[in-house]
Amino acid sequence: MSSSAQDNRPANGPLVLSIDAMGGDRGPATIVAGLDIFARRNRSARFLLHGPAAQLEPLVQKKRRLSGRCEIRDAQGVVSMEDKPSHVMRNGQDTSMWSALDSVRNGEATVAVSCGNTGALMLLSMVRLRKLPGVNRPAIAVLWPSKNPQGFNVMLDVGADIRADAQDLLKYALMGASYARNGLALDRPRIGLLNVGTEEHKGRAELKQAHDLIAAQAEQGNFEFVGFAEGGDIPGDRCDVIVTDGFTGNIALKTGEGTASLIGQFLREAFAYSPLSRIAALLALTSLKRLQARIDPRRKNGGVFLGLNGTVVKSHGAADATGVAAAVELAYDLAQSGFGDRLAARIASAASTAEDSAAIAGDEQKKDGTDP
Repeated sequence: MSSSAQDNRPANGPLVLSIDAMGGDRGPATIVAGLDIFARRNRSARFLLHGPAAQLEPLVQKKRRLSGRCEIRDAQGVVSMEDKPSHVMRNGQDTSMWSALDSVRNGEATVAVSCGNTGALMLLSMVRLRKLPGVNRPAIAVLWPSKNPQGFNVMLDVGADIRADAQDLLKYALMGASYARNGLALDRPRIGLLNVGTEEHKGRAELKQAHDLIAAQAEQGNFEFVGFAEGGDIPGDRCDVIVTDGFTGNIALKTGEGTASLIGQFLREAFAYSPLSRIAALLALTSLKRLQARIDPRRKNGGVFLGLNGTVVKSHGAADATGVAAAVELAYDLAQSGFGDRLAARIASAASTAEDSAAIAGDEQKKDGTDP
């Protein structure tokens, strides 16, 4: 993959974002409305919009801010939420998802955004964009509301792959640190490795190995390793990046989403309980709106696929126009920062260091008369 796939922007030219218009639960009208909201805040970005031209052209024509900035790429096929990734891989060449990823692959766009089927999007991304050298398993990173000054922590992996060995967890730490620097403007992010306790003797063997590997890379990787982290640290202020495998991360993510929804329901029921409680709700309206704005998942909607030759942002399938706009804004910010190139360089440097360390260890074993 040429470097143009990481940043296709011509000198002093606008960034181009590739948008899958057909992936969301709410249909292409919501995707176009989200683009329009983003275009209101950003007047320079351009868009490649993928989907059936006959459906998309009338929608785009209604949005004055998209005039001259949005090119439609006709793609008749649609990947549904029920489609198996393997089926899409064999039969999805005419889909909007495939077309959106190929625009990044071909260097026409810097980042792809899709609200579609996560499994299909990840498989297609790995096949069409390929993994970065040194990355065995890509990861999905999300921004989690936290007590930290930046308001969010990075957590990965949250579902790209349910398995992860010590080397995978090390790569997740490096990728998470790079995302925190570029996505949250943290010069030296703090990394925590999710475990059942903070004591070094706790956890599975691969976690203990990953602990030592991450600690050894902290200085070169320009991050601070705080050691093992617990579930309470995910929204806390002890670290900025939480590293875990996709099985654990996905369960934590779904649990967090469900708990937030439950708390919201309980609050609505409590304030509607009696006339007095409804009056109290009116008096607390400003504070409640401030709380809602802070925990609103639409503000930072978008999981980022890390470890690929190109950046892919996965928006929530049920995202409304505000959520779509947030995912597009995240994609734009990452592209603007040169995130893809920086991440590739970081992973390449870590891989080179690992090879050097293995070679030195092999030489020492030979000197001792042992097999490498």
